[in-house]
Amino acid sequence: MKLSNFINGEWQEGEATYTAVLNPANGEQLAEVRMSTKEDVDRAVKAAVNAQKKWALVPAPKRADYLYEIGRLMKERKEHLAQVLTKEMGKIIEEGRGEVQEGIDMAFYMAGEGRRLFGETTPSELADKFAMSVRAPIGVVGLITPWNFPVAIATWKSFPAIVAGNAFIWKPATETPMMAYEMAKIFQEVGLPPGVANVVFGSGSEVGTAMIEHEDVKVISFTGSTDTGSKVAELGGKHLKKVSLEMGGKNAVIVMEDADLNLAVEGILWSAFGTAGQRCTACSRVIVHKDVKKELETMLLERMEKLTIGDGMDESVKVGPVINKNALEKIHSYVQIGKEEGANLVVGGEILDNGDLAKGNYYAPTLFSNVKPDMRIAQEEIFGPVVSLIEVDSLEEAIEVNNGVKFGLSSSIFSRDVNKIFRAQRDLDTGIVYVNAGTTGAEIHLPFGGTKGTGNGHRDSGVAALDVYTEWKSIYIDYSGKLQRAQIDTE
Repeated sequence: MKLSNFINGEWQEGEATYTAVLNPANGEQLAEVRMSTKEDVDRAVKAAVNAQKKWALVPAPKRADYLYEIGRLMKERKEHLAQVLTKEMGKIIEEGRGEVQEGIDMAFYMAGEGRRLFGETTPSELADKFAMSVRAPIGVVGLITPWNFPVAIATWKSFPAIVAGNAFIWKPATETPMMAYEMAKIFQEVGLPPGVANVVFGSGSEVGTAMIEHEDVKVISFTGSTDTGSKVAELGGKHLKKVSLEMGGKNAVIVMEDADLNLAVEGILWSAFGTAGQRCTACSRVIVHKDVKKELETMLLERMEKLTIGDGMDESVKVGPVINKNALEKIHSYVQIGKEEGANLVVGGEILDNGDLAKGNYYAPTLFSNVKPDMRIAQEEIFGPVVSLIEVDSLEEAIEVNNGVKFGLSSSIFSRDVNKIFRAQRDLDTGIVYVNAGTTGAEIHLPFGGTKGTGNGHRDSGVAALDVYTEWKSIYIDYSGKLQRAQIDTE
């Protein structure tokens, strides 16, 4: 199967360069995807510009009706979509179903915003004058999404863009284009007007750069690494674009001496090894009080040794592959760094290449102990199934260690002490804080994003996402029949 661009409501066939899409669980080729050029981006933007002018005039509740229908089709095809997702990305099928459900939830949630999109009416300081603010669509937006959540993150970005009256160009990750293909088919089937939704496959250097530099693309929404996001922000800034960034994380679970350790272990396992650690919200640090450190380490080791590893299509598997060989090499290099820094490798730390695992990209769930907060494995994003145990003496030290990294996405605390919990949720400097839960599990009706090196102040998901895809317009209506000057004719 060859995956071609979806532009102006049609599939763009013709001569092009294609690259293979591989199943990370077994190395089998799933499809071939088009490697597009700047000219492809130009065609997509032209279609989007033409479509958006009419789309913005469609009443928002009517725009929302398309999202309701998209959500309905996603719900009908949930199992099919989940299986496609698992095959191209590698996460276990249970997680695949959960991710598709997140997209379904976002469709219905953002459809509801079609009857809200609230502005404000306010009193004027002058007589016989009315004042209000409304949301206005921006125009054409560019969406750049990662491979680890190939449908959920795309819906976080595209659905608010649609309901707000924008058209979009979506560049999915080259590793996971099949979900974008499936979503484009749904956009086409529900009758979304041609040009409102466009999918252009290809590399970031070619397609992504062309989107950012195009004068008719007014907004860029990017999710990916901090290094790449910084370049996106720099290039977008040169062109005076609104740029929304959601980038890396170095998330920590804090386990206090009064914590329910069984619950903490469950939260750590899910946060650290779900999606094989390839989440921006993955737990890669466990900051544990010295009084329970030894017990927690023993419990973690016992549970980790029972984790089943393999193809995510197998319902019994708990940890799937990482995305590709480059990821394997990066993860393994960080394990070597950890050992050289003096951390104690408790378990894991190896590429798994025995039996059927040799066909895919598997890394053993890995636990380091006796890690110091300033070690590279405790500071840098590894993006794999590697966890570091860091011992502390107090809640204050735990918070200091948590905050002592350049990222600020997600954090968690396990404790039964309400005073500690409230201090922690106040003082942890991350955009998301969990109490007695792991570092993952965001819900679509709350803002998603982080501080410091994780983002630039914008948010995906929730009503806050609309701020990325709308401009505020202030409107003053004077019905006094005379010129009234604000701040002057007020007495």
